[in-house]
Amino acid sequence: EVAPLRDVFASLFFVGIGMLLERSTLVELGPKVLVAALGIGFKDLTPLLGDAGAFADSIEQLIAPFRESKVDCICGIEARGFIFGAAAATGLGCGFVPMRKPGKLPAATISVDYALEYGSDRLEMHVDAIRPGARVLLIDDVLATGGTLSAAAALLDRAGAEIVGAGLLIELLALQGRSRWQRNAPLHAVIAI
Repeated sequence: EVAPLRDVFASLFFVGIGMLLERSTLVELGPKVLVAALGIGFKDLTPLLGDAGAFADSIEQLIAPFRESKVDCICGIEARGFIFGAAAATGLGCGFVPMRKPGKLPAATISVDYALEYGSDRLEMHVDAIRPGARVLLIDDVLATGGTLSAAAALLDRAGAEIVGAGLLIELLALQGRSRWQRNAPLHAVIAI
């Protein structure tokens, strides 16, 4: 069932940092306070990864809306997007392409720079990783403000891919990242808190 998995996952998500927050608390915090509270490294998903049943269920819920989308490959965003993206690619029977931070890929790359609340960053992928016209599904763990996901979509545009959608484990509603998804393709979150 979806609801129990969501409740279990929400608990596991926050227990990993030593505090259990209820959904109502997240909404009351507001976007700026929530970003400060979350910080980098706030989200510990290892309890979910360590539970084979919960991990398998989360992957199934992540890919379910895209089963009939004829996905050629999945692009996972560094770093947890690699974990969920690779498992999702196996589930959909397609390939996997990593989108990495600068300087980590061995061959020629294409890249996109993007702004963050606390600075800037860059995403890269191999120049030949996606063939033009390939049907690509973006996968990441969390949608916060939407900057990284938007940058990943822009990188796929540069590669000539057709984006069939984006799948995320968690959407933090208070941060309104969905508003930056300027695509006709669906944006699916397993859990919205």
